[in-house]
Amino acid sequence: MAKKDGAVSSSGLKLNYKRTFIIGFAFFGILLLWQVYDSWCPTFLTELFRNAFSTSNEREVQYLVGIMMALDNLAALIMLPIFGKLSDKTHTKIGKRMPYILVGTFVCAVAFPFIPLLFHLNNVGGVIALMAVVVFFAMMYRNPAVALMPDMTPKPLRSKANGIINIMGYLGGAFATVVGIFFVLSQYLGTEKASDGTPKPHTWQYGNIWAIEIPFIVASVLMVVSALFLFIKIRENEIAEEVKEDMAKGEEMSETVDKVEEDKPMTKGNLRMLIFILVAEFFWFMADNGIATFMTNYAIYYLGTSTASSMINTIVGGVGSVIGFAIGGIIAAKIGRKWTVVGGLVLTVLAYVLWALLTFTTNIQGSGQFPFWIYIIWFVKGFGMSLVHVNSFPMVVELCPSKKIGAFTGYYYASSMAAQTITPMLLGLLLLNENFGWQFLPIYALVCAGIALVVFLFLKNVKVGKAGTKIGLEAFDQDD
Repeated sequence: MAKKDGAVSSSGLKLNYKRTFIIGFAFFGILLLWQVYDSWCPTFLTELFRNAFSTSNEREVQYLVGIMMALDNLAALIMLPIFGKLSDKTHTKIGKRMPYILVGTFVCAVAFPFIPLLFHLNNVGGVIALMAVVVFFAMMYRNPAVALMPDMTPKPLRSKANGIINIMGYLGGAFATVVGIFFVLSQYLGTEKASDGTPKPHTWQYGNIWAIEIPFIVASVLMVVSALFLFIKIRENEIAEEVKEDMAKGEEMSETVDKVEEDKPMTKGNLRMLIFILVAEFFWFMADNGIATFMTNYAIYYLGTSTASSMINTIVGGVGSVIGFAIGGIIAAKIGRKWTVVGGLVLTVLAYVLWALLTFTTNIQGSGQFPFWIYIIWFVKGFGMSLVHVNSFPMVVELCPSKKIGAFTGYYYASSMAAQTITPMLLGLLLLNENFGWQFLPIYALVCAGIALVVFLFLKNVKVGKAGTKIGLEAFDQDD
């Protein structure tokens, strides 16, 4: 007999799509924030440090940019598990995750627009301090926001639900990118020229502040709107009661080496599985975040093109990701989560191989053009990595009881943040070497992604077919 909000039917569990889309508004706000942050802050820091050290060579300050971006991630590495465990133990009238989501969102929204303002005023300390405030409060709400989905979704359905959550997040990132295209950073930055038209060394002039301020303001407003919508529509405590029976059935159908039991230590088999996932995750984030952090600078300083091209590239990659998120759960239901992740990593590695080959066989440096083939590579990479992300997080929270979802969400993000702490610093230091230029970005990403693939192949494959979940059009059947 079917129950309200996507409970059990005679043929198995059904995903509540409407509720999952609404939960996705939390991730919409998260990626909206980070897309603006990652697209603009590295270049803000580059220009501030170039001014401070009176240098015309942007590569000389990339190690400092990498360190500053990494320190943010180091703070996140510490805070994400803390807020995850705190939210697990929190009990309020509005739920255990919602207080963190609301407080974190509103503080971030207030602080975020001051970053470009302080950059405009050439205030290095102020920019760094505001970046730290934004990161701290973003971490306060990120873990609880992501944990909402597994809180309310039975284990066999989490890959499909995670796909929806990530689609919502990428819509937020795409929206931020589109706004950025209309307010392009390279139009704000300019170098003073001599009477003969040649650039003067160490002289930078800034344009209209609204060219950099608007994307941050739009992001703040939409973050608040998405958080309020989530708060109004999702009643944590009520939903937790409604899905109890589904969650219990999902525990019996989970894809783990050993059965997960409440209040009992993790088995050796499940612990081994967790370690392999987190190690592989560390390396694929080393690849993905490394190139994401420096991609805007790559477009400006290596290709000699505008940031608009880089932002369009981000959208193209996002389109590939959305397709992967939409079908990643369905693929996993057929061949298993492990082999879906492996397939995604193989596609990603092949994309990086192609990028490296074409970089060293074509003359793109300083061309002022953004090669069309990079768009194709980014589409393939986006699709491949979406298959990885849509299944890897559910694999981690599959290994924990319901009382520890926040903590295990913290472990998942601690692994990614550890990578995102190391990779900007490492790449920044590598760029100091005269023999390691921007053209080596795809080589760096290829090595890291390749290691992730090898590690993941050692993961024990858990047989699928236990869940009896609905897939395809049948899964959209909902009870009112």
